[in-house]
Amino acid sequence: MTEQFDPKRLQQSWPKPEKPRPIVIFGAGSIVGDAHLPAYRKAGFPVAGVFDPDAEKAEKLATTWGIPAFATEVEALAIPGAIFDLATPPAAHAAILSKLPIGAGALIQKPMGGDLAAATEILNICRDRQLKAAVNFQLRFAPMMLALRDAIAKGYLGKVVDFDAWLALATPWGLWPFLKGLPRIEIAMHSIHYLDLIRGLLGNPLGVHARTIGHPNHDVAQTRTAAILDYGDSVRCVLSVNHDHDFGRKFQACEFRISGTEGAGYVKLGVNLDYPRGEPDELWIRPAGGSEWVEVPLQGAWFPDAFGNRMANLQRFVSGEDAELIGSVDDAWQTMALVEAAYQSSARPATAIAPLPGR
Repeated sequence: MTEQFDPKRLQQSWPKPEKPRPIVIFGAGSIVGDAHLPAYRKAGFPVAGVFDPDAEKAEKLATTWGIPAFATEVEALAIPGAIFDLATPPAAHAAILSKLPIGAGALIQKPMGGDLAAATEILNICRDRQLKAAVNFQLRFAPMMLALRDAIAKGYLGKVVDFDAWLALATPWGLWPFLKGLPRIEIAMHSIHYLDLIRGLLGNPLGVHARTIGHPNHDVAQTRTAAILDYGDSVRCVLSVNHDHDFGRKFQACEFRISGTEGAGYVKLGVNLDYPRGEPDELWIRPAGGSEWVEVPLQGAWFPDAFGNRMANLQRFVSGEDAELIGSVDDAWQTMALVEAAYQSSARPATAIAPLPGR
């Protein structure tokens, strides 16, 4: 029998390590200043410094946050006992990982390489160097998602049978200039978060049907995706993603609906609405045995709190305080395999409709 639902008792954060290790950040892009550094400061994690091949960019970020900027990559790699945070473009991951100390802890910015072949190379490097490495699919660690997962684990939804992701919003792709010219954008750089989250909640699907396309108003490779994840006859899982609904806030949306046999959940991912300022996240639960929707008071947001929770699990795994490294490179490779399957599905022609018979 499910216990009385108390939204305040749902897990929303990850325990902190007893003795946090220094963090060395590779990359000084916008995500570092918008999420990594705010999260680490809030969580009390020490940042040893930042390195970027663009020394001027690294110095500017370091000055803003009052942290050191490493003059060379060698200097950054020499910090003893560090956790290495690779906030770098996918093409840069493998070269940096190949230079990390044997057995080091590492957090790798998603995606895990530009495609599945690159992800496999990264996986092999991490295995060969015995790295305790995870990929920064931090949506699993957002307060709202930790609470949702806890609610599901405690039986408040019964067995999950429906997962709907609906996005209709305007994403400022120009904030990430390194994306220009890349052949894979929407699924590989954005919806990958949702695919990883769904895998974390429901396990690996049997397969995927997908179509991802661009938009005539710009030259970004893809910004609109429709996908169905096949979980057999008991679970329906659908994603409708449109980053080009640029007609004002009124009818924009970024939300999940998760339905079970006995209850349901609703999630609003506020950061994507008016990014990067965003709006508050929301989580509502209609618990088993209940007659009303109950809002869960959230203690933080996806940005930046998920980044701190993600780092906490990695640090605790490296120190032996956590037995499981969530989103390890082995697990993340499976998310990359799902992404690859979605692109392969999108490249195939759809089932043709029979023509009207002649007279």
